Amino acid sequence: MKPRTASSLTIDAFDARAIDIDAVGLEQLYTLSIGVGWPHRPEDWQFLRDMGHGIAVHDEIGRLLGSAMWFPYGPDFATVGMVITSPRVQTRGTARWLMKHVLSACKGRSLRLNATRAARKLYLSLGFRNERTVFQRQGEAEHSGELTRPPEGAELRRLGERDLAAIAKLDAQAFGASRLALLAALLPQSVGFGLYRRGRLEAFALCRPFGRGHVVGPVVASHDKDAIVVIAPHVAAHEGEFLRLDTHLADGEFCSFLASSGLAFFDSVTTMSLGGEFRDPNVRSGRQPVTYALASQALG
Repeated sequence: MKPRTASSLTIDAFDARAIDIDAVGLEQLYTLSIGVGWPHRPEDWQFLRDMGHGIAVHDEIGRLLGSAMWFPYGPDFATVGMVITSPRVQTRGTARWLMKHVLSACKGRSLRLNATRAARKLYLSLGFRNERTVFQRQGEAEHSGELTRPPEGAELRRLGERDLAAIAKLDAQAFGASRLALLAALLPQSVGFGLYRRGRLEAFALCRPFGRGHVVGPVVASHDKDAIVVIAPHVAAHEGEFLRLDTHLADGEFCSFLASSGLAFFDSVTTMSLGGEFRDPNVRSGRQPVTYALASQALG
C-alpha cells in the first residue's frame, strides 16, 4: 500500500498542504504540467501514478501548486520525476520543500533524475551530481521507404508477453537496476521489436502513445546498427506523425539515423545522480548493452 502524505508549508501569506498524489484529480495534474509546457496527458499521469509514488501541494482553496514523484526499482534505487511548481510560486521554495519530502521517502536509495536548466542549481545544492545531457529528439517521422535489414544471422521479431523476461534481463544490464514491473506495465500498451541472435535477445525498442503523439523508449542495444534496426519499424509505422525519443547519445550513426528520420533536436535536460552508478551509453564497447533511449524523463 502506498504511504499517505500530509504536511504544511507557508508560501507568502497563505498556507499550503502536501497530500498524496493519488488524491489529486487527473485534470488538475494535467493543468499543472501544461502550465510549464510539459506534454503529459491525463493518461500519462495515471500511468506514472500506477508506477510510482508522489506528493502534491495545494493552497487553502484547492489550487494545485506543485508535485513530485519517485519510482523505486528494487530496494536500493529510484528515479525522481514530475517535480513541477506552478509559475507563480517557483521562487518561493516550493520545489526544495517537495524534494525534501522525496529525499526523506527515498532514504537509503541511490537516486537519478533529469533536471531542467532552471532546476539544476537546486539539485546540486541537495548533493546531486551532473552526469550526462539528455537530448529530446522529436518531429514528424520520415521514412525512407525501405526498412533497415537485420544483420546476417539476426532475426527481427515483434515482441510480446513471452519476451518479458528477456527484455527485463537486457534492460537491467544496460540500466543498472531491474525494471521488471515497469516493463510488464509498458508491454501491453506498446508495440515492441526485438533483435534475436541464436535465440537470445540482443536489442529491443518499445513505442507507445505519449504526449503529442508517440514516444520510442526504452531502447536497449549493444551498438548503433542494432539500435537502428529495432527503431526503424516504429519510424515507418508513424510516418507523417509526431514521434519523440529521448537519448543520452550525442553523435554517431544512431544520431544520424534519428536526424534523417525527422527526429530533430528539440530540447535538453541533464541527468543527475545522488549515489549509485550511472552507465553512460556514450562510452560503449559494442559488447555490452546500453540504454539508447529512455522510457521517459521521469522513469529513466
